[in-house]
Amino acid sequence: MKKGELKKLLESELIEASAPCRIDCGGTLDIKTFYYTLRHMSPCTFNIALNLKTRVRLLPYSSGMVKISSRGFEDEEYPIEEVPFTSPLGLMFAIVSYFQADGVHIRIESESPPKSALGGSSTAAVALIGAFSKACTRLGEEPVSEENAVLLAYNIEDSILPVPCGIQDQLAAAFGGVNAWHWPSAPDCPPFKKEEVIGQDDYLELEDRILLAYCGVPHESKDVNGKWVRQFMEGKNRSHWREIIRCTNDFIGALKVKNWSGAVEAVNREVSIRMMMTPEVFTDVGERLSKEAVQKNCAARFTGAGGGGCIWAVGEKEDISLLRSSWKNLLAEVDGGKLLEVKVDPHGLV
Repeated sequence: MKKGELKKLLESELIEASAPCRIDCGGTLDIKTFYYTLRHMSPCTFNIALNLKTRVRLLPYSSGMVKISSRGFEDEEYPIEEVPFTSPLGLMFAIVSYFQADGVHIRIESESPPKSALGGSSTAAVALIGAFSKACTRLGEEPVSEENAVLLAYNIEDSILPVPCGIQDQLAAAFGGVNAWHWPSAPDCPPFKKEEVIGQDDYLELEDRILLAYCGVPHESKDVNGKWVRQFMEGKNRSHWREIIRCTNDFIGALKVKNWSGAVEAVNREVSIRMMMTPEVFTDVGERLSKEAVQKNCAARFTGAGGGGCIWAVGEKEDISLLRSSWKNLLAEVDGGKLLEVKVDPHGLV
């Protein structure tokens, strides 16, 4: 963008965009460290885009300056040439720097709890790129496609974080829906392949069989993810990751044919393997919710890399109904803990 163009545009109209958060299974396999070296196992990741939106609004601000406001974070503002990539809002500032967007106040509003492990920061990144894409269109420049929004958000995030990051959160945010994401087996392959697992006509049936809880404890995925990456690079637990790939594929296969008991079995296997490697994926509250799910013939899985945030469950409709009551009672004793509404978002970035 040319200097000053964005501010002038925003003085005459509001630019905004939104993208959904996600719940997932088979995460970490979307990191290149894993999917290239395990390519012979056909690694994939599954996620469900949720109607818990992150909205980004672009408002006019002082020339040459950038201000970002986001719930759960202190407001930050800097000259465009001095935006830091190491601050809690560093990813957003890095995207601002890419677009050279000055004279803007970026307001980020998320319907999911802060640090809930629902892919919030990556979702916000995709939404911010979507907002800048709309601004580019208004200014007569080329817009950013959904695929390029994913790749841009991912590459910028991967370039500024101290640990490798995956790409599944950005994909759910951009495309929405209920999908398996297959990773390339060679550098000349497309960066991802989308496979719709459940179509929009069957969303209600799925929603009746899923439960989502916020445990009231903010998560820090870099701790767990960093440990998994280090262990893998040191040659440890390779057999566990091969089995996680099998579990994820089994889970996706079960969902395709609405084999809910098979889906429960696959998730429980995947979670037990991850707990062997890193027991800290569940907080005390998460462990209690997980045990209650198993007792009700359901499966419970942490979102993202765990270590706090949200837990989601899958099971037969009647079992999930019973589990809902149990989880509600357990969460009533947890400061900040609550059930979150589960609705599938079919649209992605808008």
